[in-house]
Amino acid sequence: MQHLISIRNIVPSPNFSQKLLIWLLDRLLGIKRMNTLYQEHQMQGLSKEAFSDRIFSILNLDIKGIETLQANIPKTGPVVIASNHPFGGIEGVILARAIGEVRPDLKVLANKGLGIFKELRDYFIFTNPLSPNDPKNGPSLRQCMKHVQNNGALLLFPAGKVSYFEATKSGISEHTWNKLVGRLISVPQCQYVPVFVDGSNSKTFYRIERVYFKLRMLFLGRELLNKSDQVITINSGKAVKEKQFDRDLNYSEKANLCRALSYAQEGSWRYEWPADTEVERLPIIDEIAKEQLITEIEALPCDQLLLTNKGYSVYFGYQSQLPLIVQEIARLREIVFRMHNEGSGQALDTDHYDASYTHLFIVDNQQQKIVGAYRMGLSDNLQEKDGIEGLYLHKMFKFHPSFANQKGPCMEMGRSFLIPEMQGSYQGLLLLWKGIGRFAAKFPQYRTLYGTVSISKLFDPRSVKLIEQAYIDSESASQVSPYNAFEFESHSEIDALAEEMDLKAQLSAFLSSIENDGKDVPVLARQYLKMGGKFHALGIDKSFNHTPGLLLSVHFPSAPEKLLKLYVGEDYQAYKDWKPTS
Repeated sequence: MQHLISIRNIVPSPNFSQKLLIWLLDRLLGIKRMNTLYQEHQMQGLSKEAFSDRIFSILNLDIKGIETLQANIPKTGPVVIASNHPFGGIEGVILARAIGEVRPDLKVLANKGLGIFKELRDYFIFTNPLSPNDPKNGPSLRQCMKHVQNNGALLLFPAGKVSYFEATKSGISEHTWNKLVGRLISVPQCQYVPVFVDGSNSKTFYRIERVYFKLRMLFLGRELLNKSDQVITINSGKAVKEKQFDRDLNYSEKANLCRALSYAQEGSWRYEWPADTEVERLPIIDEIAKEQLITEIEALPCDQLLLTNKGYSVYFGYQSQLPLIVQEIARLREIVFRMHNEGSGQALDTDHYDASYTHLFIVDNQQQKIVGAYRMGLSDNLQEKDGIEGLYLHKMFKFHPSFANQKGPCMEMGRSFLIPEMQGSYQGLLLLWKGIGRFAAKFPQYRTLYGTVSISKLFDPRSVKLIEQAYIDSESASQVSPYNAFEFESHSEIDALAEEMDLKAQLSAFLSSIENDGKDVPVLARQYLKMGGKFHALGIDKSFNHTPGLLLSVHFPSAPEKLLKLYVGEDYQAYKDWKPTS
């Protein structure tokens, strides 16, 4: 029976001392046992799939996450899959076997040391990780590029070397990822699937590398055998399209981003949302009759009609004027909020603030129904009557004297919604913002808007943490702080990435890899950013089913002139130039 590998092949006629050394090395490096297993289990000549399965069976591995990984691999087109490299061998075999079932065209850029398994050679494009500048690696790298350009699937470990123990971090770390992965994902139409394999090698392995770093490569066979009876978990994200990567990044920066995307899948970086508030979800109240709504609207003073546009009208009013309108708004709010795993669970979404806040609402004139609304609090009036307790958001945030709503009249924005058929439409959001602009023109003393963008618990907590990390202004801690902070630590790899580049520009890539249904940054948050909004804090609203809320403010007159003109209308210059009378 052919031997898999033998040190005796290197020393054909050893003397006694050499025989003793060979005997020791065979056992120390695990070569003797590997050869024995290779022969006993009749592995010679097996197909790459059967050979891989035989290894998993011999080692009695419990491999988790394979089905999720396979579901995340695009079935066609160019795709790059990149992973951390914790073990230096077995993870390559596991990933190649799993991905190969979905993509038979898979190639793996791997350490040429894996060439000892001739049964697996069909998977690999070999390289020498110990000499990354070796000109002999050139053809391998060109082969990788050509394979992806030809719509192939490629798996690689961009660190190039097995993970190592980093004393400064007191833990296992990766080498810098090669910019090759950044170049590969820039191929038109390419998709990137981030992978993170949980686990590490033995303590002995890391002790050896401290003695002589390159010596550890000889012990990778021994480490492979040490994986017997272990659980190996594969964590993977959704595929990120090439167009979702920031085109301004160079290849090295894209490689660093790919690394952070893979680390964002790490099994230990997880958080479970608190259980939903256990309240009985009561049936929603019946819709208010159209005739009753129209009667209240027609009784409004003319100056409370803010605008009419393409069959829709936008009004503002108060509960004292519009009791049935406000009830219908509260009914619709509860319907929409429940769709996003929020809501009160009551028959309608209301509280005592409905009586003191201003209600801005859109009416579909043809169907005679309300299709969207915003609740606005005029901070000076509310605090004059009830002090800081008059502000709804005081329940979530502690406002310091330097925050805008403590220094002058502001509009506190909240409880916004559009009915389902209006969601995602440009028209609905435009009408809300035009309503806000026209209201501001009528009351120009209100220069600053502030409020929260609710981030549904339908988002993965990792996404919420990334949004918080990307958007929150670091100087805001002196102005405002949440009573209930989001107690989930950021990831050190993403912290490092944020020091190198603007995390906001990378959010779509992160969320694409994390969210199962393709959710992106909430539309309202993006809208506030366009208006020049500043984000101050993330708080958890415990009275609203533990919903995360992102606090922001916008100095409305400082918004881009194009948007200010669009929302405020012909009076935008007068609003912009308004000065308080002495």
